[in-house]
Amino acid sequence: MTELVGLADVQAARELLAGVTRTTPLEPSRPLSAVLGGPAWLKCENVQRAGSYKVRGAYVRISRLSAEERERGVVAASAGNHAQGVALAAGLVGTHATVFMPVNAPLPKVAATKGYGAQVELVGNTVDESLVAAQTYAERTGAVFIHPFDHRDVIAGQGTVALEILEQCPDVRTIITGVGGGGLVSGIAVAAKALRPDVRVIGVQAASAAAYPPSLLAGEPVRLPAFSTIADGIAVGRPGDITFTHVSKLVDDVVTVSEEDISRALLMLLERGKQVVEPAGAVGVAALLAGVVEVEAPVVAVLSGGNIDPLLMLRVIEHGLAAAGRYLRFTVRCSDRPGQLASLLGEIAEHRANVVDVEHQRANPHLHLGEVEVALSVETRGVEHSDTLISALRASGYQVVFAGEA
Repeated sequence: MTELVGLADVQAARELLAGVTRTTPLEPSRPLSAVLGGPAWLKCENVQRAGSYKVRGAYVRISRLSAEERERGVVAASAGNHAQGVALAAGLVGTHATVFMPVNAPLPKVAATKGYGAQVELVGNTVDESLVAAQTYAERTGAVFIHPFDHRDVIAGQGTVALEILEQCPDVRTIITGVGGGGLVSGIAVAAKALRPDVRVIGVQAASAAAYPPSLLAGEPVRLPAFSTIADGIAVGRPGDITFTHVSKLVDDVVTVSEEDISRALLMLLERGKQVVEPAGAVGVAALLAGVVEVEAPVVAVLSGGNIDPLLMLRVIEHGLAAAGRYLRFTVRCSDRPGQLASLLGEIAEHRANVVDVEHQRANPHLHLGEVEVALSVETRGVEHSDTLISALRASGYQVVFAGEA
């Protein structure tokens, strides 16, 4: 039976982290408060050193290595945030870090990890595959393997987030955070349940990479056969043995959100909260906005990381706008005669929608002779505005077709 990390372990970790990590701000969120009907706050670990909470656990783990272990160096595997946390912590402690990352890891995370002084090896398509490579490297070289979540020191370090939350929001009733392997939610639950047993701790996973629900149902860690999500920071195929014990005993619920939910949350955080957050860092907010879990306010949602690839941000913003009904992509079939395109665009303008992109096609073999297809990207003010626009176009005789429709 795995012995649970205790409050004393988290408090000792906080002493180690004094002067190393920053106490991140707790910011109020009006949009969330309006949705929930009570106070909602954002714990901004996206502005932590190295861009996420991961440096907390990484530093606690590495700082406790013996001089002989530090001489051998450390090795880790990560999609990015743990990589940066380990690289930064290793540099502060004075040891060398080698980090294995998936070949599709976001380039800014790879560059940042190298910038902190680590040697980066790109291996495998998932974090799980990189983990295997890192463990093999540790066995071959004697480097100390720094697990991203399944270690008591790491859990204790991550638990310091909860100590700050309880001080910053003493009347908090619910803490909600993303879950990958489970290190952060385990640490938060340890501290919160010890100091405030009445506080509910909720974990959130991306529905397409959710290993905890089937594992909790089975009563043991279960490996997913396949998984894929834009939230690469929580794309973990199997819970850790230690973290699973903590989650099953201390965490009140683990829920899931869709990719669309995550996109909408990222858009809201950027647009209304002025927060740059990566997909994995926004899943707690996504769950609150989507209403997939009942919570009692005041609620604190942990923004666990802000390391997002700018190219991914562009795609996510577009996807979020589409999910919110503010960005439409569709084609219109109409007669190929002079002035027809101008007439179509004029009708869209009359409804005060903004045309972003237009593509005029005549070569589609499905078109009839004398017919043209116009592909349009249009910005609207929301679902109601979008519905009104499409209804008006169809009422005017235009054949409007969305992607995936016959």
